[in-house]
Parts: sequence; structure tokens; C-alpha cells
Amino acid sequence: QVQLVESGGGLVQTGGSLRLSCAASRSIFSIDFMGWYRQAPGKQRELVASSRSSGRTNYADSVKGRFTISRDNAENTVYLQMNSLKPEDTAVYYCNAHASAWSQIYWGQGTQVTVSS
Repeated sequence: QVQLVESGGGLVQTGGSLRLSCAASRSIFSIDFMGWYRQAPGKQRELVASSRSSGRTNYADSVKGRFTISRDNAENTVYLQMNSLKPEDTAVYYCNAHASAWSQIYWGQGTQVTVSS
């Protein structure tokens, strides 16, 4: 139903910023849920931020006030602006998408974010 390609990861110092992009192969206007997850070594994948087609957004407590998720429907892209990065933000970040009419959840391949202390 959709292919997702993340980009924008990299190495940044503590306090720095990165903007991740998740480009979709189709229109995201009607996709109910799009989210950014992350997985650090030895840890479970966790939800970082989500965006619903209604406009509602949610954030993990650990990133509130620092990360912002946004949708660009014209570009079929979801962004994750990450500011004031900390070493504990180091992880592979994944984009996912789900719609109520779909039988599965779709994931991108992930992009590595490394924050040096």
C-alpha cells in the first residue's frame, strides 16, 4: 500500500539538531496514523511521535518540547524535527504508517541518529 523511505540521520553533538524525513510512495493525506519510532541497541522499539490525519499529534515524554512531528501533504512527507539532542536519543529511527482500511502496518528501513557527548 505504501513504501516509506527515511533520511536525515547522522552524527551530531549534544545540543544539536537534526531533521528526519519520511517520504511516502503515495499520498499521505488520508493515512490515519504516521509515526516515528526509535530503537536503541538492546532496547525495545519505542514510539517517539505520532501524527494523525485529524491533525492530532502525540509525543513520548522524553522528547516533549524538543521534537516536533509534521506532515507535508503536498510532498507526501512526514518530518521529525529534533532539537536539543541528547546522547540518549541515539538510536535507529523508523517511520511507520497505518490506515484503518489496511491489513498491515508499514515501516521504513530506518535511519541512524548518533548523538555524541
